[in-house]
Amino acid sequence: MSDTQPRELASGLLFPEGPVPLPDGSVVLVEIAGERLTRVGPDGSVTVVAELPGGPNGAALGPDGRIYVANNGGYYRFEEVEGLGRVPAPTGSTGGSIQRVDLDTGEVETLYTDCDGRPLLAPNDLVFDPHGGFWFTDHGVAHGEHADHPGLLYASADGSRIIGVVYGTDATNGVGLSPAGDRVYAAETQTGLVWEWAVSAPGVLEPLDPSTRTGGRLLFDGPEGHLFDSLQVDGEGWVCVATIGLGLPGGITAIAPDGSTHEFIETGDFLTTNIAFGGPDGRTAYITCSSSGRLVSMAWPRPGLVRVP
Repeated sequence: MSDTQPRELASGLLFPEGPVPLPDGSVVLVEIAGERLTRVGPDGSVTVVAELPGGPNGAALGPDGRIYVANNGGYYRFEEVEGLGRVPAPTGSTGGSIQRVDLDTGEVETLYTDCDGRPLLAPNDLVFDPHGGFWFTDHGVAHGEHADHPGLLYASADGSRIIGVVYGTDATNGVGLSPAGDRVYAAETQTGLVWEWAVSAPGVLEPLDPSTRTGGRLLFDGPEGHLFDSLQVDGEGWVCVATIGLGLPGGITAIAPDGSTHEFIETGDFLTTNIAFGGPDGRTAYITCSSSGRLVSMAWPRPGLVRVP
């Protein structure tokens, strides 16, 4: 893995996350601190698609060609720390939402602000399944607190259905699906854990280990000093988790489908926050380096997984 070198595509971004590669070679992403959805062109140009007050935290391309955004509602404040760059600090939930943005017009719709009458605390990341619905995480749910709030949810793209699926999570962040769509994975930030569940139907999970607090099977327990952010799954089923380093390098932790082994790829930013796959053959990884405000790309050693919902 030492031959992978990141190439800068854009800089000066205000805590970028949620990269979405598009067929025209551009990449749409959110700027959490900038409170907007932004497009980075193949030539490195940066243009604002839509203003998204609060905290746009994750993004995905929906079946209707629009971008779906998990907005944490202003869960973080951001500080410039000498030697570290832009660093987030939680401020507490003011209520988040799931939004939808038209890439052509910049029109923004809010689809969901609550589930079963309980407000969404801090939606973080989302992934579409083959049925046109999507899984998303609520980062504001902490294990032992907000027991009535799910940390992993499922919703329809048309705004008609939202359900809480997994409770007992702790600061749930990244979410992804296996290539076959029969497994869903979620990462917890502070614990540095990655969990998996079996998918039996859209929005329905089967516990893989009923003895755990979530019913999920523990796929991977990260090394001390590494926290986990958002994730994607590549074409061979490796779970690729953006990894924050506490006194350690940041990068991408790639975990084998059975959890038996892992690889770590440094990016040069301790606040590496997200990864997505694109390019003509799906082997280009697009990675957000958030403390330095950069979008970078690198060749990926395995086929990527480009989902077309």
